[in-house]
Amino acid sequence: MKKVAIITDSTAYLPDYLIKELGIHVVPLTLHWGEDTYRDGEDIRAEEFYERLAKANIIPTTSQTSVGEFTQLFSRLLAEDYAILAILISSGISGTVDSAMQAQKAFPDAPIAVFDSQLVAMPMGFMVMKAARAAQAGASLEECLALAKAVYPKIGVYFMVNDLKYLHMGGRINTAKRLMGSALDIKPIMELRNGKIELVESVRTRKKALARMLDMVEEDIAGNPGVRIASFHAAAEEEAQALLAEATARFNPIETVTTFVSPVIGTHTGPGTVSIAYQME
Repeated sequence: MKKVAIITDSTAYLPDYLIKELGIHVVPLTLHWGEDTYRDGEDIRAEEFYERLAKANIIPTTSQTSVGEFTQLFSRLLAEDYAILAILISSGISGTVDSAMQAQKAFPDAPIAVFDSQLVAMPMGFMVMKAARAAQAGASLEECLALAKAVYPKIGVYFMVNDLKYLHMGGRINTAKRLMGSALDIKPIMELRNGKIELVESVRTRKKALARMLDMVEEDIAGNPGVRIASFHAAAEEEAQALLAEATARFNPIETVTTFVSPVIGTHTGPGTVSIAYQME
């Protein structure tokens, strides 16, 4: 049985230690800023990105991973006798899944599975970690794919954006009525639902929004003893760390992760975003 290589994309923004420890392969999405082009997480890291974004007059744009990027990686891994599972950003947010499927056509008989996670950032990261740990333990391609599918309903995420204008400008949320909250200093809490970003509710003040996110996680996990928790942020590290500390105290998770919102995703959520994700066993 072939070893399984797990691929994900840069929007997961998994910490470097997990990528190395679990042998995960990462393909970058692309950031376009004026006349410059950057590979997400490679040519530009989150720390530098958010410093620049706060001062920028031009908002970057983003694009999916190219077909060529996937073709090159698939070719190399197949030559090393791997089966391949690519777990990628929701097709409701990016065309990256389509790029991978186009690349897959160049290898019609090869053991390659392309899976639309319907997630992004650390929620997708949890799915990737699950599959990668199974692959390391000797699971087959079919078994790794089945685990990725099975864990999806056990994953959830809530995030607070500081200003809805970034989601609106990027076309990720387009209901004008939902923009009214920004003028009223209301902090919107969002979630990923069926692969798309949706408004859950709006709360007055950041402090109340962060507390409400924890309450919603508690409602979702309903005392589940085997839960993993991640906090991730866009230049709001203190709040993200405090959120994770409170979640750790309340939920006693079996694993915690903290990281940034990737530059490509941060382009659409804007600075000041704070997120919490969970995965139940």
